Amino acid sequence: MLQSLIDVILPVFLVVAAGYAATRKGYFTQSHIEGLMNFTQSFAIPCLLFRAIANLDLSSSFDPILLISFYTGAGTCFLIGLFGARLIFKRDWEDCVAIGFCCLFSNSVLLGLPITERAFGPDNLVGNYAIIAFHAPFCYGIGITVMEIVKNRGRGNVQMARSVLKAMFNNVLILGIALGFIFNLTGLTIPGTIDDALQLLIRAALPAALFALGGVLVQYRPEGDLRTIAFVCVTALMVHPAIVWTLGSTLGLKQDLFRSGVLNAAMAPGFNAYIFANMYGRARRVAASSVLIATGASILTVWFWLEVLM
Repeated sequence: MLQSLIDVILPVFLVVAAGYAATRKGYFTQSHIEGLMNFTQSFAIPCLLFRAIANLDLSSSFDPILLISFYTGAGTCFLIGLFGARLIFKRDWEDCVAIGFCCLFSNSVLLGLPITERAFGPDNLVGNYAIIAFHAPFCYGIGITVMEIVKNRGRGNVQMARSVLKAMFNNVLILGIALGFIFNLTGLTIPGTIDDALQLLIRAALPAALFALGGVLVQYRPEGDLRTIAFVCVTALMVHPAIVWTLGSTLGLKQDLFRSGVLNAAMAPGFNAYIFANMYGRARRVAASSVLIATGASILTVWFWLEVLM
């Protein structure tokens, strides 16, 4: 089992390492990396989310107990990260929101899907797809709302509400997800030529995002933030799956969905954790390093949760 985890996670590290080495050696400058980040954040990843949700069978994957278990754990971890960063590490409130988002957002696509498939087979991914369908809207909804409230504190409720709505509807990730749900629920189909073009963009989304993350790490090193990064890693890798385990067991969640919920909760913070921090320019070093270090640490922690589930 440990070897299969290495087979899944090691390629991720190799792409990140390639981005780091290329930027470190000067083949890519920070302006090149920022351009690559803009491509993935503003075009490729929204296309990936739109197409995935437009083609998802929501009726067969929706289970209230699974979503309650997973997202109660995610929301609790956001609060732990938010107030832990403030009370323990004395960070600014804007930094606290970004750190809370790192504890909230699991890597359910890049790691959750392949690890669940390797562990339990392709017929046990229904729960994964249900979580993925609501993951980005839930997490970005919480993160953007709290960040805009913090940024606009003291300016009045009306202006604060306008800022939240403007930030939500200006976020191309949210728009891509919303458009995917519109196509899914109305039965609209993506024309073949457009779908082919989307697939071309989608193929570049995750590799380019991981390569860019490696370039980002050149300027955002973990010195001075190691305790905060360790706090994020423990919350994301151990606290979240423990909550899902407890709620799923108590509420009688079906076994295949229970496995998907616990494993997805046990994934390291996803690349979107850095995207969110980069959107607001807050706690970027913590976010970038947490994604990398937690992904490495998850080789052992996910193995632990798999052994428990077995």
